[in-house]
Amino acid sequence: MKHLLWWLFVVSRGSGTRVEIVRALKERPYNANQLAELLNLGYRTIRHHLKVLEDNGIIETEGSRYGIMYFLSSEMEQNYALFEDISKKREKNK
Repeated sequence: MKHLLWWLFVVSRGSGTRVEIVRALKERPYNANQLAELLNLGYRTIRHHLKVLEDNGIIETEGSRYGIMYFLSSEMEQNYALFEDISKKREKNK
């Protein structure tokens, strides 16, 4: 899991946006439009990052179509401290 988190949240392009999404979802579930507004980013940008996070098991969905809500996966919840540690190292190395 550590290698995956490092790649998703430090090394790969768009890692900063994914960090912001995960931190937002830690607080409460959101749909893509709500995340776009909250983070002041385009809807398509948010959808791209949500797909990357979902494809890698970081988030899960509930609902359908425009009502899809995004949540952190149980594995991500269990590894949230590791995520914070890695994302803080990312911020120090900017």
